[in-house]
Order: sequence, then C-alpha cells, then structure tokens
Amino acid sequence: MQDRSVALDDTHDPARRSWVASANGHPDFPVQNLPFGVFSPPGAPARRAGVAIGDAILDLQEAFRAGLFTGEAAHAAALATDGPLNAFMAAGTEARHALRARLSELLAEGAAKQSTLQAMLHPATQCTLHLPAAIGDYTDFYAGIHHAVNVGRQFRPDDPLLPNYKYVPIGYHGRASSVCPSGTRVRRPVGQWRASADAQAPVFGPTRRLDYEVELAIWIAGGNAQGSPIPIDEAFDHVAGFGLLNDWSARDVQAWEYQPLGPFLAKSFATSVSPWVVTPEALAPLAEGRAGDHDRDAAGDAVYGGAGTAGAVGVGDQRASSLLDRRAAHRASHEQRLQSAPG
Repeated sequence: MQDRSVALDDTHDPARRSWVASANGHPDFPVQNLPFGVFSPPGAPARRAGVAIGDAILDLQEAFRAGLFTGEAAHAAALATDGPLNAFMAAGTEARHALRARLSELLAEGAAKQSTLQAMLHPATQCTLHLPAAIGDYTDFYAGIHHAVNVGRQFRPDDPLLPNYKYVPIGYHGRASSVCPSGTRVRRPVGQWRASADAQAPVFGPTRRLDYEVELAIWIAGGNAQGSPIPIDEAFDHVAGFGLLNDWSARDVQAWEYQPLGPFLAKSFATSVSPWVVTPEALAPLAEGRAGDHDRDAAGDAVYGGAGTAGAVGVGDQRASSLLDRRAAHRASHEQRLQSAPG
C-alpha cells in the first residue's frame, strides 16, 4: 500500500503564533488547526465560507475578493467562497494544502496584511453556523469491536457479535435530510415500542430511551462512476476532512423495528454534525508514528484521540463531498476537541 501520509511543514510548527490573540493557546482553534466551515455573519443572512481562528471566524469570501490569494490557493478559495464547501472539498489535496498554507501565513504573527484581515474577522459567538456541505447520502458503520459488542448486548444478550462483523463492514443507510449542524434542537421522536419484554403488541408514543453516541465524521470528497470501485490505495485521497458527529437513536423503537431489515425510524430523525471540518493536513502530527513529533499545544491538541466505531454520510460526485461518520470512542478529555459547539 502506498504511503499516503501528509508531510509536516511550517503550518504544523507548535511555536507558530497568530496575531489573532485568542488563537494562541486556544483549545480548539489555534493557528495550527484552521478548520473550514459555512457561516452567516451578524446581520447578513447570506452564507459564505469561513475559517475558525481562536474565538473568531475569518470571512474567506472577503479575503478572496481582496486579492489575498494567488495560484492554487486562489483557485481553492474561489471554490469555497459562497459555500457549501462541496466543490472545494472535491478539488483535492493540492488545492486544500495550498489554501491552508496561505491562510497560515496570513494569520501568523507579523503578517503584512494584518490590518486588512482584521476587518474580515467576525466574533464566532455572533455568527450562525451551517452545515459545511450539501449531503446526499448518509451511512452509519461499526468500526470498533467494543462498541459493536456493547450495542449487540442490548438486542441480542446471548449473541452480541454476529459472525459477519469480522469479515465485512457492517452499516446501514440513514436519512441524509435529517443531518443538521450541532446545536440544532432535536424533537423527541414517537414510534412503536414494547412496554415490556414479554409484551405481544407494541404501544405508540414518545420514545422512552432516547440515546446519542459521539462519533467521528469523515468528509469524503469527489465521486466515482457507479460500478467502478475506488482502489484501497486511493481511498485516503478522497478524505477531505473530519468532524464530530452525534448519532441520535430511539432505542426502544429500534428494538421493535430493526429485524429483519435494520433500523428505520428509530435512527433517522436526527444526526448532529460539527459545523467545522478539520483537514487531514491539520491532523498530520497525529498520524501513526508521529505522536511525539509536536507537543499537545500544536494542532494535535485541537483535534481528536483514539478511533472507535463508524458511520457514513455522503454527498454525490459533482456536489463533491461525502461525509463519512465514524463513531468515536474518544477519551472524555478529547470528545469535544473538534468542534466549538458539540451537538
């Protein structure tokens, strides 16, 4: 398998500081992170792309119009300015890397364009955050055996882990239209469920076992022709970024309806995803074998810890990105690192 690791560069330097004072030492959005999202500034309903930096959001549209990008970075910024980020995500690694490098340069201490950029910053608490991309598909996978066993025990105490788990990815399709940005209010769903384990008929009413799981979202960019698989060596080339995701479930409804075809209404009423997309480049210091390359004050402190189970949300080819979600068995101290407002 080819080495698809991301090279470390000046953008990962843990000593790099920003002229945006709140970014220095920020637990989520230091200058080493620079995640992308879609937002509306105060008093302006139009959506545009932005970059989280400390307690502020840099208006990427305004920065592009001011001519602060050239070459590949300008091309990437042009694709992202109006939001959603589908076209930007589909542009690939080189465009994403070029834009990140230029943003890091512009936001670093001593940047020549500081006075120009200052007017393009919006306080994050005064902005409205939206979904980063248009989502056309959503699939949820198991990716951690401990989670699979624990969930299996809820429905099959005597046989929690089915034999196919160790041979094929286990997943189900969710409802793409129910994916919403973190912070969106979730209505408790109603459905059929059994009042007791030995009840022969269900009752109908609001779920009594509302549940959510912290998961890792993976945004997948670009597409492939139907029937043409993506070689495993090229899979990481389609990863455009990461976020946190909450998979909501009505467990009592699920227990009644999931056999034989799997979850339906019990898991399709809401899926909350972080509005910020952390790029693979920001996570490079955390790649396998690099845990000690930079200390925790760099980009690594703003992202995530261990891996867990998995799900997937997707959008199509020209709309340009898929979102995979992978359930995270993060340590408690890392569960909220990737987003400023967990759902």
